[in-house]
Amino acid sequence: MEVGVASYTSGRPMGGSPDRGRGGPPRSNLHVEFAQIGEVKERKEKYLTAKYGAHQMSLIRKRLNVEMWMFDQLQSLYPAPQEGKYEEKELDLDELLDVDGELKKRKYLWDSLADCKQSKDKVEKFINELLERATTL
Repeated sequence: MEVGVASYTSGRPMGGSPDRGRGGPPRSNLHVEFAQIGEVKERKEKYLTAKYGAHQMSLIRKRLNVEMWMFDQLQSLYPAPQEGKYEEKELDLDELLDVDGELKKRKYLWDSLADCKQSKDKVEKFINELLERATTL
């Protein structure tokens, strides 16, 4: 809802600010106008765009590349069944990075991928590549 304040003298709008005290119209001539919902003009949508430095952007791109690679690999390890009912396998990269030590990271990944129906060699290859890529982050 839009709210406007207009001052009138003899039916015509007058200039000046009513709160300044000099040159303004008397307060008895002030009217508050409420615009109808249909009369409100569509307002331009505003978007906030964050600007990052070159180093920060390279880190973001590097992480995004690892996440996209991981997504593609998980799709190949967990192919969609014929019926069309498909649940994506999710692996949280932040959780992996929070685990201390490579052996614990390997165990975390093996536990997360325990339900994979692909060969152990493919799973092992994925884990090795993921751990290698994760060290660059």
